[in-house]
Amino acid sequence: MSQKVNKDMTFHQVLQMSPEVAKVLGKFNLGCIGCMGAMNETLEQGAQAHGLDVNDILRELNAIFE
Repeated sequence: MSQKVNKDMTFHQVLQMSPEVAKVLGKFNLGCIGCMGAMNETLEQGAQAHGLDVNDILRELNAIFE
């Protein structure tokens, strides 16, 4: 069974899933590795804060695990 990333997961949770996650987040200019908010902020919250569409991010993150 493949893993699935969803908008309610925190950046920290997603970053623990694969080293490739950091590359995808970097593509969206989300420097979440050193961010204190990464522990508690969901992907949806982070996307909104940066003016991004969370669905674009989810599509690319989930492509890692297909």
